[in-house]
Amino acid sequence: MKKIIHTNNAPQAIGPYSQAVVINNFAYISGQVPVDPTNGEVVEGGTEAQAHQVMKNLDAILKEAGLSFSNVVKASIFLKDLNDFTTVNEIYASYFTDKDYPARECVQVARLPRDVNVEISMIAYI
Repeated sequence: MKKIIHTNNAPQAIGPYSQAVVINNFAYISGQVPVDPTNGEVVEGGTEAQAHQVMKNLDAILKEAGLSFSNVVKASIFLKDLNDFTTVNEIYASYFTDKDYPARECVQVARLPRDVNVEISMIAYI
């Protein structure tokens, strides 16, 4: 049975999609951009601040599903500029406290929603 995950502690969907969907012991988390859920605005402060906000948004969705970063088995990172790889990589890694990292890819894309610098999606095992 499919279950839709929604929390007000992460940005609301800006299109016809859910924040996350749980089915068959997996949570599929939609790509999160660096939008502050309290005001709906993209965070200021460049790529570093944006990467932290994305991870906070993902954390909020994981928590709503009763999960944590330790449940994540796959992540996809999309960057506006691959020169930000090291910065985003360090911030991303800091949220996995058990250092049991998921599989992942990181790619540069031509453009992201709201012209942000980073977007990350995840798949977690329940």
